[in-house]
Amino acid sequence: MQVPFVDLKRDDALIQKGINNAIIGVVEQRHFILGNEVEKFEEEFARFCNVKYCVGIGSGTDALRLSLLACGVVSGDEVVTVSNTFIATALAISQVGGKPVFVDIDPNTYTIDVSKIEQRITRKTRVIIPVHLYGQPAEIDSIMKLAKKYKLKVIEDACQAHGALYRNKPVGGIGDVGCFSFYPSKNLGAYGDGGAIVTNSKELAEKVKLLRNYGQKAKYYHLIKGINSRLDTIQAAVLRVKLKYLHQMNELRRKHAELYCSLLKEVANEIQFPSITKDTKPVYHVFVVQLMKQTRARLIEHLGKAGIKTGIHYPIPIHSQPAFKEYKAQLKYLKNTETVSERIVSLPMFAGLKEIEINYVAKSIKEFLKR
Repeated sequence: MQVPFVDLKRDDALIQKGINNAIIGVVEQRHFILGNEVEKFEEEFARFCNVKYCVGIGSGTDALRLSLLACGVVSGDEVVTVSNTFIATALAISQVGGKPVFVDIDPNTYTIDVSKIEQRITRKTRVIIPVHLYGQPAEIDSIMKLAKKYKLKVIEDACQAHGALYRNKPVGGIGDVGCFSFYPSKNLGAYGDGGAIVTNSKELAEKVKLLRNYGQKAKYYHLIKGINSRLDTIQAAVLRVKLKYLHQMNELRRKHAELYCSLLKEVANEIQFPSITKDTKPVYHVFVVQLMKQTRARLIEHLGKAGIKTGIHYPIPIHSQPAFKEYKAQLKYLKNTETVSERIVSLPMFAGLKEIEINYVAKSIKEFLKR
């Protein structure tokens, strides 16, 4: 049996006709930049996130970058975040001249350890960016209380958490700004790059709107120095179709996760599942397990020979990346981050994954561990 890590074609199969019609509709209208579909998607995604405003952006990275600019981050300012995340989180900080200050993670949820944030806050700190990694919400309410105490902004990196809930509230809509990526493999994925910010602040939404479109309020009238980072009309049209099915697709992912955990329960002393706190409802963008004793490379090799594709999210923490070598000294604060990066393995996870495939993956893992 061959089990793919992700199969986008299988996920889109039931709604492909609707997606094709949406694309054709944009082509016929010939309004490819900031067309009506963008505005409609912004309205619909704002409702989905239970916020007042949504602004479509060219990518998730730009959503983070423009959010930082809108929140007033300038050269030399510090932004508290994690090192166990995709590099885009730190890139956005460095691109606006900020300095990422890394906090260790909870080894069970893989999200920021709230108890360790305060010790990393200085007089230069301006923003906290919690990452809802793998579709698992961070303890955002506690982070908001801490931010209020120190008068900091909170930008939620929800690029992997479309539809995840914290205390029945959609993540992304709890902080000052929430950032999303619509990279094709995301739970809500476009047919190319795309992103968005969501917020309840009219001021921040208007600032991001200016920044994404050359800083212009009207054509050839530029109020600030902006960039070109707009959500394409075709991508917005695709996302509008997919958004209607997102809750359904997320529920399928949750059922897949439950089945994985049930089937692997007998080897729970050797392999750790994603931890779910009582306040959260994850969406399992990635299903990550942690090996407690065996070497990761041997398991990946074993599963590969069985026709099972796997991944590692992420094998090298940001502070150990050559591009961020100046932050290597922060290693002393990141014990859990270092340990987890050497143990985690991402198993196949997408809405269209079949029960027989999950059974096969679990069986193969148990065979490896018993050997």
